[in-house]
Amino acid sequence: MSLVEMGIPVVRGGLPAVDRPDVPDLLDRFGRTARDLRVSITEKCSLRCTYCMPEQGLPPIPRADVLTAAEIVRLVVLAVTELGVREVRFTGGEPLMRRDLEQIVGGCRDRLPTLPLTMTSNAVGLRHRAAGLAAAGLSRVNISLDTIDPAGFAALTRRDRLPDALAGIRAARRAGLTPIKVNAVLMPDTVAGASDLLDWCLGEGCELRFIEEMPLDADRAWTRTSMVTAADLLDVLGTRFALTPVGRPDPASPAEFWRIDDGPATVGVIASVTRSFCADCDRTRLTADGRVRSCLFSDHEVDLRGALRSGASDGELARLWRDAMWQKWAGHGIDAAGFAPPERSMGAIGG
Repeated sequence: MSLVEMGIPVVRGGLPAVDRPDVPDLLDRFGRTARDLRVSITEKCSLRCTYCMPEQGLPPIPRADVLTAAEIVRLVVLAVTELGVREVRFTGGEPLMRRDLEQIVGGCRDRLPTLPLTMTSNAVGLRHRAAGLAAAGLSRVNISLDTIDPAGFAALTRRDRLPDALAGIRAARRAGLTPIKVNAVLMPDTVAGASDLLDWCLGEGCELRFIEEMPLDADRAWTRTSMVTAADLLDVLGTRFALTPVGRPDPASPAEFWRIDDGPATVGVIASVTRSFCADCDRTRLTADGRVRSCLFSDHEVDLRGALRSGASDGELARLWRDAMWQKWAGHGIDAAGFAPPERSMGAIGG
């Protein structure tokens, strides 16, 4: 039986004893190659979304332990030129909390003029920086927006900042940071407004993707029985829109798509729990404190920051990164007996 047929392989710890081939790419023991790099540049955030952060925020990373702009640029360039990475996305926390974000983007753009450079943001404050980020070389943005209901937004994020977020999205469009993709985590308190959010995105020219909530919340409140599934969402959307399944055009993309009212617009659903895409995962992650994480749900991390600051060459850093990805699990195993969420929450890992 193949990994695709299994859906979520139950292997989380034990790995097959296979020697790593002598290839430059970020290959794992299950034949997957990481091409998509997510770089968390801070644990700080302007919101406190219940599925991501505790109300008081995450414990601060000591400033000396956070990668500098120059260190981030060096590791991004290394990943692209030596390890086969083809797309880079800056995440957090909230990337806009870094005052040197434009410096990070510009440094990467100067060295990698054709690389897609994207950012995931909650858009709060983006109206003040969208033009500057576009000028620095940012290609486009993904926006985290779960509801357009003001009361629902305030309850979910613990901050009354919906007008600022919407203004940020519109500023990003004016700056040319398109296509703008909106990511909405499915939550019991907001799913009833999913059709309103989709209608708003259609009117604003944004591409909407709903995401099943995963057990990555800092409060450890997630339960399998209370989560909103992709099937639940499609039932809600189906009362207002005619949806035609399109599938997943790109196997490495986590989203499955449905055409809306005969098209051309589509809506995506990332069924991270109920329709796992672990078998096709092509991501590698770098945390704000400079550690490689091969999987969201694995607590195994490899410290690049320490090696970098100790004078490691690019070749030595590349070897550490390849070895880290070789240890990647087959799947997250959420439905497996004895599943335990990772120690770091989503906000501390990076989206």
